[in-house]
Amino acid sequence: MTDIDRQMATIKRGVAELIDEKELRKKIARGKPLRIKVGFDPTAPDLHLGHTVVMHKMRHFQELGHHVIFLIGDFTGRIGDPSGRSETRPPLTEEQVMANAETYKKQVFKILDPEKTEVAFNSAWLGKMDATDFIKLASSYTVARMMERDDFEKRFREQRPISIHEFLYPLCQGYDSVALKSDVEMGGTDQKFNLLVGRNLQAHYGIESQCILTMPLLEGTDGVRKMSKSYGNYIGIDEAPSEIFGKVMAVSDELMWRYYELLSSKSLEDIASLKERVAGGDVHPKAAKEALAHEMVSRYHSPKDADEAQQGFNAVFAGGGVPDDMPEHQCQNGEDSTPPVFLEAAGLVKSRGEAKRLMKEGALAIDGQRCEDAISPLPAGEYVVKLGKKRFLKLTVR
Repeated sequence: MTDIDRQMATIKRGVAELIDEKELRKKIARGKPLRIKVGFDPTAPDLHLGHTVVMHKMRHFQELGHHVIFLIGDFTGRIGDPSGRSETRPPLTEEQVMANAETYKKQVFKILDPEKTEVAFNSAWLGKMDATDFIKLASSYTVARMMERDDFEKRFREQRPISIHEFLYPLCQGYDSVALKSDVEMGGTDQKFNLLVGRNLQAHYGIESQCILTMPLLEGTDGVRKMSKSYGNYIGIDEAPSEIFGKVMAVSDELMWRYYELLSSKSLEDIASLKERVAGGDVHPKAAKEALAHEMVSRYHSPKDADEAQQGFNAVFAGGGVPDDMPEHQCQNGEDSTPPVFLEAAGLVKSRGEAKRLMKEGALAIDGQRCEDAISPLPAGEYVVKLGKKRFLKLTVR
């Protein structure tokens, strides 16, 4: 196997689509570090494991000796990315964008090598463009080409509004590739149209076109929809070690292997071997999942935290114990101490309606006793509250 073959094997791991493999091989064959661009619009301050799929691929490129550019879209973030949206995404203020950008920078270096990462902001070039520059940029693409994008086409067909400024987003993202002279750009599968715009704009401006790698959208813990905070099926990389460990353990045995492929640092050969051993009965699925959960906590916290999270998980779920690090909540006797109210206030549920539904299903236990009374307040005292199998709360009623 040649060096190029080895690089391609690493690069193609877990990739949804590569455009174009022959071009990428030619770029690698030149023997010079490639410029790898990945853009992030800081629309939210926290990262979850779904975000890290493309970041691990960035790390792969770093380990292969290539130059990675972590591009923060501080300019485009103030436009609002319509990708995969059924309606216009509200733009952020400059203050929100910069605050989120700083949080992102702190989190991404849990994965990327800071000494091998160039952090760039696209306001450095887009912010200097005047009206004439933007009109010239807009002239490089037609409305018909823009309407090839699925979300635009669907909204147009359903007679829902599309603002002109939304057309500027993919053009601006594409121009980032021109400004950075990127050899490769990566993103989720929902970003394919934007990535292709960058490839086309580079050709328009007389620059060698970038290759494109799209990464799959990681399913959330429910195993159905993509990982998203709005769906409540995410695992945040800044969450407590016990939360990360417990959430990984909650995924299905089938989904575990997809997490291994997209998130683990283990080789595909080692993962295949482990899968065979599980299928053959030599390794229990729970042990394989614990190894994955331990790896995730070790990466985003520390091996010591991972050991403690594993011990705590087994003490609670295997031994029937109560976690030492469960969250605490205090409330006053009265309406505030009724279960739906304190469960919502403590953040164990999103709404009182959800709390009542779970109580009807028998999911709430207070001091070990099942509780379905959603009306009566708890008297003053201290309680251990358990909701479902893994949510605990130390409640103090005054």
